[in-house]
Amino acid sequence: MLVFTPLSGAAHSSRTTPLAYLLQVDDVRILLDCGSPDWSPENPPSSPDCDEPAFHCEQYCQSLRECAPTVDLVLLSHGDLAHCGLYAYAYSRWNLKAPTYTSLPVQAMGRIATTEDIEGIRDEEDFGEDEPVPVQDGDSVMDDSPPVIRDKLKGKYVATLNEVQEAFDSVNTLRYSQPTRLQGKCQGLTITPFNAGHTVGGTIWKIRSPSSGTILYAVNVNHMRERHLDGAVLINKSTGGVFEPLARPDLLITDAERTAIINSKQRDRDVALIDTITSTLSSNRSSVLIPCDSSTRVLELLVLLDQHWKFSRLSYPICLLSRTGNEMLTFVRSMMEWLGGTVSKEDVGEEGNNNNNRSRRRRGDDDGEEDAVGAFALRFKYLEFFLNPESLVKRYASSDPKLILAVPASLSHGPSRSLFTSFATIPNNVVLLTSRGEEGTLSRVLFDKWNDAQREEWDKGKIGRNVMLDETLSLVMKSKVPLQGAELEDYLQKERSAKEKEAAHQAQLARSQRMLEADEDESDSDSDSDAEDEDEVRQALEGDNMDTDVGDLGGGKKRKADRGLDGADWGLDGDEGLTKQLLSFDIYLKGNVSKPTSFFKNVGGQTQRFRMFPYLEKKRRVDEYGETVDVAMWLRKSRVFDEEAEMDDSKDYKRKKQAEEEAKAIQEIPSKFVTTTVEVQMACRLLFIDMEGLNDGRAVKTIVPQVNPRKMIIVHAPTDSAELLIESCANIRAMTKDIFAPARGDSVQIGQQTNSFSISIGDELLASLKMSTFEDNEVGYVTGRVVTHASSTIPTLEPIIAAPPRSTSVDVDTASGPRILGSRPTVNLPNSTMIGELKLTVLKARLALIGVPAELIGEGVLICGSAAGKAGGADDLEDSVAVRKTASGKVELEGGVSPVYYTVRKEIYNLHALVAA
Repeated sequence: MLVFTPLSGAAHSSRTTPLAYLLQVDDVRILLDCGSPDWSPENPPSSPDCDEPAFHCEQYCQSLRECAPTVDLVLLSHGDLAHCGLYAYAYSRWNLKAPTYTSLPVQAMGRIATTEDIEGIRDEEDFGEDEPVPVQDGDSVMDDSPPVIRDKLKGKYVATLNEVQEAFDSVNTLRYSQPTRLQGKCQGLTITPFNAGHTVGGTIWKIRSPSSGTILYAVNVNHMRERHLDGAVLINKSTGGVFEPLARPDLLITDAERTAIINSKQRDRDVALIDTITSTLSSNRSSVLIPCDSSTRVLELLVLLDQHWKFSRLSYPICLLSRTGNEMLTFVRSMMEWLGGTVSKEDVGEEGNNNNNRSRRRRGDDDGEEDAVGAFALRFKYLEFFLNPESLVKRYASSDPKLILAVPASLSHGPSRSLFTSFATIPNNVVLLTSRGEEGTLSRVLFDKWNDAQREEWDKGKIGRNVMLDETLSLVMKSKVPLQGAELEDYLQKERSAKEKEAAHQAQLARSQRMLEADEDESDSDSDSDAEDEDEVRQALEGDNMDTDVGDLGGGKKRKADRGLDGADWGLDGDEGLTKQLLSFDIYLKGNVSKPTSFFKNVGGQTQRFRMFPYLEKKRRVDEYGETVDVAMWLRKSRVFDEEAEMDDSKDYKRKKQAEEEAKAIQEIPSKFVTTTVEVQMACRLLFIDMEGLNDGRAVKTIVPQVNPRKMIIVHAPTDSAELLIESCANIRAMTKDIFAPARGDSVQIGQQTNSFSISIGDELLASLKMSTFEDNEVGYVTGRVVTHASSTIPTLEPIIAAPPRSTSVDVDTASGPRILGSRPTVNLPNSTMIGELKLTVLKARLALIGVPAELIGEGVLICGSAAGKAGGADDLEDSVAVRKTASGKVELEGGVSPVYYTVRKEIYNLHALVAA
């Protein structure tokens, strides 16, 4: 049984991002993607122009928070925020500890995209310290579940850098077409990733279940080849059909967001982009701002721009405003095997031939990156990195022509938003959008303004024109500014007071610890001394001198009492420091020694005893097992040994990291977070060119019927696009009619609950089985009896022992009829079952390999033999057969008895799993 529930990014919704879906296969709960919304929407919560709340993400986050501890498997398909942006937070705070799988580039790009996003947000807003909130009495907590950090509901769920690193380090990476059999609760499931295009490492997930069949999860797919990526594997370039392992799944989960859009030609889009940039920089002497993402689609722009810059020999700078831009390119250079298109070591990046590369590798320059595959590729000569707009202004004046790529693409926060407020006010500057943006963001607001200004339907295979913006836009700006004047003095004073309190607290703790250690040492010594005195008294009573008087015994007891008082005087006193200051000794004596005493006996007969020196003899403590072990001492020694055993490299790394942290702490300027409203008088030009790298409506309507799933679920689509795809599939006779488009929170149940049991096959029965291969499994027919053994909890299937036939004498005269000479008794033929589905295109390809011509005529008919492809005579018809596939799934083989007939029948059998009963 399959149960599918969209948590976010459902069909029939105006908000199609982020993407997160819960798929339950029998008892296994699978989370498909875990994207994050934009945390800084432009519309206020009470905005009436939207059919959903502006803070719609709260419903999604609450749903994900509730189901996160129960998830058994997580699959991530792309490395952008819409697919994996919330994974780090859910992993650290909401106990999403299920095994997570993705490709290696998705892990790296997802880490970079999340890091860039949270650093930009935390630099503008104060999230305070992430403290756990105590669990309320009404909350239900499982006893066997690990502790969960309950965060405060602030409406924004932004992880920390350490949480991002920890979360993505736990992700398991796979290669394309690598089937992985899962263990544990997911035992029986097999997952396989395939290339989806659109982003580096983008994945189509194939999930194989023994009870529910094959499930295909394909969202944000691009079958077209790009400059840095190959197209998706859905379409087989050699045969023109669907890639065989992805054909005819039992369930297809796909998106329909772009069903109503028709892309223009890729060449036209590239020409429009390059012409706009070149004319703006050269003719108008102005600048171009392109909002972009930080990890995935920015690579296509960089490759295109670098090729054009080298071809046209332009000298204008290309500025990338991103904290993680350099790190992103370093990761991509080490994963060249995941790239495709026109990207290679010779034609992309800094100029230079292979001989220069080899000489540089021998010299060993560049900080250790030359050993990586692709170390000399994607080194863009004209690209410069900037951390913030301030560093860009210091390097280039606002009047200098330049191309600026700024993150994020949504313009909701970070460098792109900060730069837009000043960039948009300069005439002839161009803001070039490459994506439509998420609903409610500044990028989407600008796209809507541009779309409304178009005179014709540009999204039907055409490219729109740029428009002049002449209006005022009110923007809320959040920033972090240094403290000044009285605020700075108050902050420094509070910081000094806090440091003094902390120092005093630490000193008090250290003094208390020393006092406790001293008390423990002296108490051990006193207890040992008391034990020795008792032994001496016992030996005196039991010795040879039995005429000892009672007074001596009393004196012994009195001395023991005096010794006890003596031990109390020599204990650590609370006024130890004061005594040390008032009295002066050559050798410091602990305890209360200020009272007058005498060496001689007092009148009462009591004697005040003193030790000669302030020396405390530590004696060994012994129990019935021998000398007791001081565990704390061994732990301290073990720590010292571990530190000495560390490699020099690790010590240098720790020392370097500590120095960096100290330098960062020193450079941190006292600051505060402020929120202001800015009125931007826009005077720039605005243009949109689609560079998202996704399938359009024509491709979706063509590929989905070729995949031909038995059932289909549509997600990630507005209402009109979802209805358009459903209508298109309804017009195809061979297409399934079981198409679902659930809204957010609605569940779709497919199939019935299946009960499965584990059973082991006996060795004797296993040796007699005849197995047939079908897809990734081996199937066979078996009959036996279930036997339970006391030594095993799993029952065993053993062969049935046939009873010996009874010997009965039948009178010939009483027989039913006379026996005919040469006749034989009737024997039942064995039954056989063929498992699989015949594809005539696959049969045609197999026949072509063995030299049998075949041709498809009509719908569902394959002519094999001499009559294929020509109008032959009677002899050709005798050597030909026709293979028909009916609508009910039956296969009919019609033709005369000939070698071709048996050859075709054999190939049909080989395409199925033949199970004999």
